[in-house]
Amino acid sequence: MAGASKKAREAQIQYAALPYRRRGKSKTQIMLVTSRGAGRWIIPKGWPMKRKSPHRAAAREALEEAGVVGEIRKKPIGSFSHRKGKQGKCKVKVFALEVTRQRKSWREKGEREVQWFSPAKAARKMREPVLRRMIRDLHKHA
Repeated sequence: MAGASKKAREAQIQYAALPYRRRGKSKTQIMLVTSRGAGRWIIPKGWPMKRKSPHRAAAREALEEAGVVGEIRKKPIGSFSHRKGKQGKCKVKVFALEVTRQRKSWREKGEREVQWFSPAKAARKMREPVLRRMIRDLHKHA
């Protein structure tokens, strides 16, 4: 959220990373983080950042919230809407992030849980039906 512009907040758009890794030939895992408030499982997301493209902003959120770095896709794999507290309804554009490593320390470590899940289990933990479908269909984009 650091560096978010006032104009971007008024537009009510956020950028999210969908972190994943491959284990073996066909086993894909999805990384989820907990929200700081309710502690529910979510994907890393945040407001647009000055001088950062949407996919770079999504990658930055993944680094800050989960400590992961990797190869992020330049085009979103989809979008969904959700309620963002007092800000109301917000559209979230999602970018696939193939994780290459996780740092030992990062900005929000200790504020969130971070865990790898199978795509099926990760999808079940999501509140938004569109995001569930994106997770299940990630193999089409990865």
